[in-house]
Amino acid sequence: MAAAEEEPKPKKLKVEEPPALSENILFGMGNPLLDISAVVDKDFLDKYSLKPNDQILAEEKHKELFDELVKKFKVEYHAGGSTQNSIKVAQVNDKSLSEIPWQSGGSDLVLSLLRAQWMIQQPHKAATFFGCIGIDKFGEILKKKAAEAHVDAHYYEQNEQPTGTCAACITGGNRSLVANLAAANCYKKEKHLDMEKNWMLVDKARVYYIAGFFLTVSPESVLKVAHHASENNRIFTLNLSAPFISQFYKESLMKVMPFVDILFGNEMEAATFAREQGFETEDIKEIARKTQALPKVNSKRQRIVIFTQGREDTILATGTWGSCGENPVLWRLIIILKCYILSIINYSKQCTFFFLKSPPCTLRTVTPSSNSCCWHPPICSLYL
Repeated sequence: MAAAEEEPKPKKLKVEEPPALSENILFGMGNPLLDISAVVDKDFLDKYSLKPNDQILAEEKHKELFDELVKKFKVEYHAGGSTQNSIKVAQVNDKSLSEIPWQSGGSDLVLSLLRAQWMIQQPHKAATFFGCIGIDKFGEILKKKAAEAHVDAHYYEQNEQPTGTCAACITGGNRSLVANLAAANCYKKEKHLDMEKNWMLVDKARVYYIAGFFLTVSPESVLKVAHHASENNRIFTLNLSAPFISQFYKESLMKVMPFVDILFGNEMEAATFAREQGFETEDIKEIARKTQALPKVNSKRQRIVIFTQGREDTILATGTWGSCGENPVLWRLIIILKCYILSIINYSKQCTFFFLKSPPCTLRTVTPSSNSCCWHPPICSLYL
């Protein structure tokens, strides 16, 4: 009897060696805010017509709030704002996760970059941040706090508007946030991003993370960075940030979308984006699929879409992933993915850029890092 034919051995997937972590490998650009947090009393909330648990933009009646908060209560300062925060966490050394304040305000993008730096630990200044601040006391504090977190912050400094601030007024388990964007709205591409010494830092980066919020400030800056990432086959990521971005800044958003390798958002932002794009569906899975399939410039990287749903399953949609199947892949991650960018930055040699390549990785490779940076609540349970 003829010997049975040996079954063909499956092809071994080539796993690329990850690039060495180096200074300025992660770049973020957004609205820097100095977070000022303090435990306050009901009288303080009433004086400024604040609800115990709310998020608002400062109005004229809140003009004195920030100075009074500093004078009347024991405050803590943190470098905040959505992009800057995202960078910071990756590089705060000698602090346990429990020691990092999660009560502070600020926008998601700055928060994400600060978190990324905390996770990276070494080298210092792995994350770069651009944004606009004022030439004032709060600006000096913000620079100091960013430096303490080992973030390589290069601010455009001007004297037309004061440094942006976000007051976190804490009462019991509640937190009332009052944000005054001020200087954060004054970023100028030609006076900062276009400067040779600053653009060199952009060119050093391999991963770019920008919040949709910055499309309201300097869409031309976002587009320039997005073009650069695509032309050099680097990773450009964007956060939808808020429903109003898809509604009132649709043109700027859709100019950038073809360059987006990874798109983040929550269920409300996804639903609004779908309505504005005429997707004619309220199914978040289908919205993720349709968003993933939107036109893309860099065909070397398939777009990945990640939609969170609070405590509900997180939706991840991508196209064909090698041996993972020929049809679009849609996974439900049962985690609270607060620290979006960490899944990209905190890779291992066994899984090079989990979201960006197709080596033999599992969800367990990437989700613990994301989960460990969930701050509100500070620690979440992982159900994988």
